Amino acid sequence: MIAEEGAGIRAAISRAALVVVAAIWLGPYAWMTLTSLKTLPEIVRAPAYPLPSSLQFGAYREVFATVPVGRYFLNTILMAVAIALLQITLALPAGYALAKLRFAGRGRAFALILACLLVPAQVTFVPVFMLLGKVGLVNTFAALVLPFGVSALGTFLVRQALLSVPDEVIEAARMDGASELRIIYGLLAPMIRPTLAALFLFSFVFHYNDYFWPLVMTTDDSVRTLPLAVALLREQGTGVRWHIVMAGNVILSLPVLAVFAAAQRQILRAVTARV
Repeated sequence: MIAEEGAGIRAAISRAALVVVAAIWLGPYAWMTLTSLKTLPEIVRAPAYPLPSSLQFGAYREVFATVPVGRYFLNTILMAVAIALLQITLALPAGYALAKLRFAGRGRAFALILACLLVPAQVTFVPVFMLLGKVGLVNTFAALVLPFGVSALGTFLVRQALLSVPDEVIEAARMDGASELRIIYGLLAPMIRPTLAALFLFSFVFHYNDYFWPLVMTTDDSVRTLPLAVALLREQGTGVRWHIVMAGNVILSLPVLAVFAAAQRQILRAVTARV
């Protein structure tokens, strides 16, 4: 009886701690949303007061009137999804080769992939930019996607996930006449779906929020992305209209929240499988 009461107290404390941590993480987003529903005079008058006196949606209307949100939003979604799918497509055979095939230099190849994780993207910016400029891909959708098609992190995650798959499963598929591509994409990919979902989420969130690369690779609205649109909402010389900036950031964050909500079951499955 005493043990059950102790377990109940520990569970209550754990839940309370999780609620506190969740509030800390959600606090900035709630503040951003509430600020977007204020007017600028109200923000200037009481910037530390979180609740608006009344709900005002004029900031959202001005965001859509100021920048082509629809075009930027479509460009951003297409770019992030294309990069994530391309990374998964290429990480599967690369991870399969490192995890299940025997060839000379496999250990050195894996070490090289790990070393790539230590190289910041800004280091390779200049040569990649010059290469894309020579082939005429600057200010194109391909310039936003192709440089990130191969992911060292994705290859590492897929390789680690495939190490837990028994070799007998692959041998049985080969005996049934399945090709290597059929084994990779038809058999192994569904078996490591939680890992692939996590990789998709990591890639989508990172490239969806990327500001640096689209800024230097695009020059007009046809291929520019939503983070650039949010940056344009800051007026120069007249002060920052914080309610409009916050409204733009709320719009920017909605697709990321939707993707996370759709993928959280697979992520939780991947975490519990490791535990």
